[in-house]
Amino acid sequence: MFEYYYHEILRRTIISFGSLFNGIEIKHDDADDNVTSVIRVPLAYGPTQKFLARLQQSPELNKPTSITLPRMSFEFVGLQYDGSRKVTTTQTFKSSTTGSGASIRKTYMPVPYNMSFELAVFTKLNDDMLQIVEQILPYFQPAYNLSVDLVSTIGEKRDIPVVIENITMEDDYEGDFTTRRSLIYTFRFTAKTYLFGPVGSRAEGDKDLIKKATIGYIAGGYTKTPSRDVTYSVVPRATKAYDSDVTTNLSVDIGSTGNMIQVNDASAIAENTYVIVDNESIYVDRKDSTDTNKLFVKRGQDGTTPTAHVSGAGVTLVTAATNAMIEVGDDFGFDGSLI
Repeated sequence: MFEYYYHEILRRTIISFGSLFNGIEIKHDDADDNVTSVIRVPLAYGPTQKFLARLQQSPELNKPTSITLPRMSFEFVGLQYDGSRKVTTTQTFKSSTTGSGASIRKTYMPVPYNMSFELAVFTKLNDDMLQIVEQILPYFQPAYNLSVDLVSTIGEKRDIPVVIENITMEDDYEGDFTTRRSLIYTFRFTAKTYLFGPVGSRAEGDKDLIKKATIGYIAGGYTKTPSRDVTYSVVPRATKAYDSDVTTNLSVDIGSTGNMIQVNDASAIAENTYVIVDNESIYVDRKDSTDTNKLFVKRGQDGTTPTAHVSGAGVTLVTAATNAMIEVGDDFGFDGSLI
């Protein structure tokens, strides 16, 4: 406990929240409905009171250096534990690190927290405010899912619901005609994020990975000698070629349909095995009795799509060595055997 780690989850969520409102614009028209100006509303991180003080305390607001309206600001104002999304605290899951040298690491389930945000909108004209409001509200019904890369080292990306809670309105206008008016709308949001603890610093590699599963079936009564005893074992099998070790090549073009392919030399290809042609996984059912270079196959195995292949395309045999090259996070099939 209390070992150092920093995933920047809160920071990433704050930045992602602010980016939602970074492209809002307003337009001004003349009496003939011609657009006279298009203004992109500036967005800054900071408390509402800071901007109000700037508006109220500046002695010469008519100078170009005064703060300009419209303007928006947002702030992270609170953090609260969300017990409704809680899972078992000791539950773990396997995650794969990204980049070169990817490995499997053990990670504890994240802790759910609600982040509270306030978005303040300042305008001088009521129509400017209405334009901004109508560009925000339709997206929240009442939540908008924000995709955030929470822990980049393990590729943990989640959709964070951002829920709009309420809106308050304030017309800050007091004094004579020389006093500057400002309309203030405050939007309150809740982002339902997750906080992760430390990711295992030691690459677990193959230590806790299940690479073989065996199931025994026994039929019969309560006797020492059952009437039937069958053991079924499965191991992972590669569904793509991980090396350039081509076993042979196609001798003729093949289409996307059909159950027969012809190769230059099938001596290294056994029946009831798998081969990879381009990105298609093919099961070799049997060889032709008169021409062993003709193979009767089942196309599009392991979720791959049967496609046309040209003569000369490489045929890679899936072997135990190929299976050992399966990379972390890749899909794979299974080879089964009965004993």
